[in-house]
Amino acid sequence: MVPRPLGRTGLIVRPIGLGTTKLGRNADVKYPKRFTLPSKEQVCDLLETTLRLGVNLIDTAPAYGESERRLGPFVATNRDRLVVCTKCGEQYGNGRSTYNFSAPGIVVSVEESLRRLKTDHIDILLLHSNGRDVEILTQTDAHEALQRLKKSGKTRAVGISAKTQAGILEACQTLDVVMAPFSQKDPSLAGALKKAHEAGLGVLAIKGLFSGHLEARPAIEFVLRQPFIDTLILGTNDPAHLREAVSIAEGMSA
Repeated sequence: MVPRPLGRTGLIVRPIGLGTTKLGRNADVKYPKRFTLPSKEQVCDLLETTLRLGVNLIDTAPAYGESERRLGPFVATNRDRLVVCTKCGEQYGNGRSTYNFSAPGIVVSVEESLRRLKTDHIDILLLHSNGRDVEILTQTDAHEALQRLKKSGKTRAVGISAKTQAGILEACQTLDVVMAPFSQKDPSLAGALKKAHEAGLGVLAIKGLFSGHLEARPAIEFVLRQPFIDTLILGTNDPAHLREAVSIAEGMSA
């Protein structure tokens, strides 16, 4: 896969990234089929396959159950080969999500993520929005916390995992990266994501296969044809699925 810059962050990514929800959480997720969490050996196989395929961006979050903890040993061993993205603001436990976008809450969340991931810095730190994107960015001190963490070196780039056009446009003012759902079935955020890309933000697409409800090849090709998408984050615990996605991406650049 052809490397490309992630906006103005200075980070270099590939067209396909690995999403790791399925490494740590299988409750209250929107995939079409139930699944069991992979074993330690299966996690190792997936992550080793990830590097062999040239995939370097790994996306996780505290809300993904045990995902960060399970990634930690791999991150520690391969830190200089990875672009690590995690989030703050949302925690999941006892069957529900809770949100805390206060500066103290975000700092504590990031310190815990660094410990679980066995690293001293995060490459991309995103606010894990509950859908109130603009309110989070303008009516809380979350933005201030992100900037302080960036200045301290705890993270290289900051942004938001957004759910609305207004939130994406607000992010264009001061953030480095935006993540958002974008697929052939739901391309509604295309205009805002294009503006974000034009403003110099890195753009990460999620739910490109509509949580597993779309056929892989046309769904992936649709997302990666958009010039404003830098990386499609593919959530999987199956090395074969990841190999298929990378093969599709490579075929598009041949």
